[in-house]
Amino acid sequence: MVAPRGLRRAVRAGAVLAVVLVVLTGLLWGLQRRLVYLPDQGPVPPAASVLPGGRDVVLETSDGLRLGAWFVPGAGPDAPAVLVANGNGGHRGVRAPLADALARHGLAVLLFDYRGYGGNPGSPSEAGLARDVRAARAHLVEDAGVPPGRLLYLGESLGAAVVTELATEHPPAGLVLRSPFVDLAAVGSVHYPFLPVRALLRDRFPVAERIATVRVPTTVVLGGADSIVPPAQSRAVAGAAARLHRLVEVPGADHNDRALLDGDVFVDAVVELARHVAG
Repeated sequence: MVAPRGLRRAVRAGAVLAVVLVVLTGLLWGLQRRLVYLPDQGPVPPAASVLPGGRDVVLETSDGLRLGAWFVPGAGPDAPAVLVANGNGGHRGVRAPLADALARHGLAVLLFDYRGYGGNPGSPSEAGLARDVRAARAHLVEDAGVPPGRLLYLGESLGAAVVTELATEHPPAGLVLRSPFVDLAAVGSVHYPFLPVRALLRDRFPVAERIATVRVPTTVVLGGADSIVPPAQSRAVAGAAARLHRLVEVPGADHNDRALLDGDVFVDAVVELARHVAG
């Protein structure tokens, strides 16, 4: 029996679609970290050339990498310090305006680049970034002499996932999450709705799950017009936080707007939390 022509065409079209989906799925599996991590190799200028009082430091990771970083001392020996974990793009030079703004309020600040970013060796991954942020914390506590009780973690987007994971092992005095997502698969599914993102991802970054176990004052900052991380996901992270201190929304701000880089509302939220935990 011969199938009708229309049925044969439908079968061929379905086969072609299946092949396309298989190819796209294979590409996502093989290239996914190139889609998640968007490093800028630099060059990164000396700290003193872009940050008043800033100095270049080197972080040593537990697997033997040496990472470039900038440290800006605080107004005094008891000044709170802020460890800044970047998002998935650029390098620490992009965050210099934020560090300068925080330093003007008397806070010490550490900016650093993950492996593979800013001329650093290595390739980024969830496990690798966990090692990198621990090296940053160790520098502040062991080398710069910052008491853990005066240390804040600030994570931007992907960096919010990085510092939340760090906080589960080394709780800070306070935590600022800027544009956090529920988990990497949740935000990936928004941008690739036609692919089985959750089944394919190697790196998970479960922010909402982890923040529920972190019992430190937590401020969540989000942009009301964020086109990368849906505002609803950031609100869900705030709702999951074990000790939500504040939820701050910047109306009309998109993910990469200056308002969410070094805008007054964002900076004031960080400074307010620093003063709150410092007593």
